Amino acid sequence: MKPIFGFLLAGTLLASCSAPKAEDAAAVNVQSLNQQFIGAWNAKNTAQLDTLLADDVQYAQGATRFNGKSEVSDKWVRATLGTISNLKTYTTSTGTDANTAYEAGTFSTDVEPEGPGQPRGEGEGNFILLWKKNKKNAWKLSYVQLEGLPVKVAN
Repeated sequence: MKPIFGFLLAGTLLASCSAPKAEDAAAVNVQSLNQQFIGAWNAKNTAQLDTLLADDVQYAQGATRFNGKSEVSDKWVRATLGTISNLKTYTTSTGTDANTAYEAGTFSTDVEPEGPGQPRGEGEGNFILLWKKNKKNAWKLSYVQLEGLPVKVAN
């Protein structure tokens, strides 16, 4: 009986001293990542937005597709940053593991007038933001999908 007890005790000690698996590691707070992005967007801080994008980021909205940090930054971020403000997201689904995190839901935003005397608009739609950990263990925005509804005239 004593030898069996010794093996059980040794096994228990080894199991308790083993390193945690990657999936057991504390997952990132995806809401915090998204708030960094939304905060930078609402502050119109293109430099910070660029630092949050992965080198291989992909952007999709309807038939529009942009690939890579340079194209996404130029054709989406810089091209639309001045046209909308007050971006807000409303989460319906999230998920995280050791290397990926996503948040999906709906968004709303104020749409700036296209010219003098034009009305402001209200935009809304659905979103998915997918973050991945890069080789330096930094979280980067890897995939953005937006599906907007037609802009409504603001009251």
